[in-house]
Amino acid sequence: MVAKVDNPVRPTIFLDRDGVLNHTEVIDGKPYAPKKFEDFNILSGTLEALSALKKNGFALAVVTNQPDVGNGTVEKKIIDQMNTKLLSKLPIDIVKVCYHAKTDGCYCRKPKPGMILEAAGDLHADVSNSYMIGDRWSDISAGNAAGCTTIFINNNYAEKIVDQPDVIVSSLIDAVDTILSRNMDK
Repeated sequence: MVAKVDNPVRPTIFLDRDGVLNHTEVIDGKPYAPKKFEDFNILSGTLEALSALKKNGFALAVVTNQPDVGNGTVEKKIIDQMNTKLLSKLPIDIVKVCYHAKTDGCYCRKPKPGMILEAAGDLHADVSNSYMIGDRWSDISAGNAAGCTTIFINNNYAEKIVDQPDVIVSSLIDAVDTILSRNMDK
């Protein structure tokens, strides 16, 4: 899904979806993506945070694994509705989705960098001056593999971090503050 491309060759913020932009349900330390459209709620402060990034010249790309489709527990049209809501409510340029199950071994599923690289190509992104923001180890691994600066939002999940992020923060707002302060230093 592409909303618009208005400024070629620019830094991009690649964003995980669930737990970064919208609420997840956490059970025994593990986050679960919403399975129903009515449970898909954008986190408070997200619009303001993303608007600040746009104002400072960044493209915004959502890169999200949605294996519930591949596993047969959620219909693709529900995920499409959720992503359409993101595009209509937030200043996002593009949404890339991997619908494959974990066992499919595809190139697009994070921790592989496929979605990031595809979105970067679509947006003419300068990956070396871009950021990947996520709340799971697979987001950080994908960002590292693509050559982005990685920012980990620590939502205190009970999972091990496989690759080390460049920065650890406690919210999207903190991640945006970090990016903007680094951007001012350039």
